[in-house]
Amino acid sequence: MKKDIHPKYYPEAQVICACGNTWTVGATVPVIRTDVCSRCHPFFTGEQRIVDAEGQVDRFRTRLLRRDQMRAEAEARRKAAASLEQPVTVLGLSGTAERALQDAGIQTIGDVLNKLAEGDDALTSIRGIDLAVLATLKKRLRARGFTLPGDQPPAGAADTGGR
Repeated sequence: MKKDIHPKYYPEAQVICACGNTWTVGATVPVIRTDVCSRCHPFFTGEQRIVDAEGQVDRFRTRLLRRDQMRAEAEARRKAAASLEQPVTVLGLSGTAERALQDAGIQTIGDVLNKLAEGDDALTSIRGIDLAVLATLKKRLRARGFTLPGDQPPAGAADTGGR
């Protein structure tokens, strides 16, 4: 054997388990600490014991709760985006077009849909609303999922009363 390359050997190293059981072995360290031994391991004792499973279960339940919260928030956002009570400003029209609609008493998306039910001329007769603004307005309403008066609802979809 070469000198000074091997670790020191302890023929009487003590092993201490978390359950309190101790014994001696040969090792390169004087004391060894372990969490499970043959006296407390479920395989040898026959008892069912789950080590740290409660923490795993808690983390899993936390993830499930977080997922449910995120789904509920997404659903609330989706419903809010489909609300007829939203102001016209959420459509992102030009300032002139928004002021023209507000001056005509059209404040919400529901008001716009009611005006569209009267026909395109009902909106284009408002000063500041031309065909280009009307086309943009319809395009942005459809992008938000609204079914406009005169549109065919998607195949298999039930009419949701303006939505």
